Amino acid sequence: MISSIYLCKDKRTLQTKAGKNYYSMQLHDKTGSVDGKVWDLSSGIEHFESMDYIQVDAQVVSFQGALQLNVRRVRKAVEGEYDPVDYMPCSKKNLDEMYDELVRMIHTVKEPHLLKLLQSVFTEDEQFIKDFKIHSAAKTMHHNFAGGLLEHSLSVSKICDFLAKQYPVINRDLLVTAALCHDIGKMTEISGFPENDYTDEGQLIGHIVQGVIMLETKMQQIEGFPVKLGNELKHCVLSHHGELEYGSPKKPALIEAVALAFADNTDAKLEGFIEVLDGNDKNSEWFGFNRMFESNIRATSRD
Repeated sequence: MISSIYLCKDKRTLQTKAGKNYYSMQLHDKTGSVDGKVWDLSSGIEHFESMDYIQVDAQVVSFQGALQLNVRRVRKAVEGEYDPVDYMPCSKKNLDEMYDELVRMIHTVKEPHLLKLLQSVFTEDEQFIKDFKIHSAAKTMHHNFAGGLLEHSLSVSKICDFLAKQYPVINRDLLVTAALCHDIGKMTEISGFPENDYTDEGQLIGHIVQGVIMLETKMQQIEGFPVKLGNELKHCVLSHHGELEYGSPKKPALIEAVALAFADNTDAKLEGFIEVLDGNDKNSEWFGFNRMFESNIRATSRD
């Protein structure tokens, strides 16, 4: 039995097959998230809503390879019992160091218009820099923590830098610029913590199109920005999910777009797997079926 305070990110009232109501919750603290269930609503369960901080007494169980809390008692926490900062899952990496590395990556771009574009996006707007450094890259799938967008953007750019070295036909400046910018639309698609949820703009437009709109606005402010180069950059961003069914308005038509789609998918999938490993019982051999990988997955043996 554990007793702790969580941020109730989501609360839904559902019914069992027998028609009995129960609560299904997503509970958060700085270590991540866990599913919670209140099966018995008759006693010890005070009123609370989504986005409340709640004191929970619960039993930890394993369900389909993942940890789950069977909650026995709940009450709303009062101010002074918790610090909101402790309920913001954060990158394990140092945010300032990652940002400095991103700036160094920017300065490896030689094409003057792309360099100016990157500087105008990532180094000239103090409020954007502050928000970008703590923004998440997703609601649930991968990098869904403070600093996740920075970590993902940097990681994808480093993979793309490697690919450009392996395949010299690639326009490295174009690819690295696209990698750094490919997800900037998530700044408006997803709200900040503690909500970290889709905005109206995110639901109606989405981060891919919004990112291209943001880049187009910046390009128009740079004198003499080449139209063809701008279109190639926008195409890379528009096609970076690789397939129409994955949300890309276009499929990759340039080798740089193909490389970006592979790099983005590689980082998302590997980080997603790491988050599964971190969120499961280390003593479990198999973790059960995972939607991202469409497979029953497990940790690699270390003996």
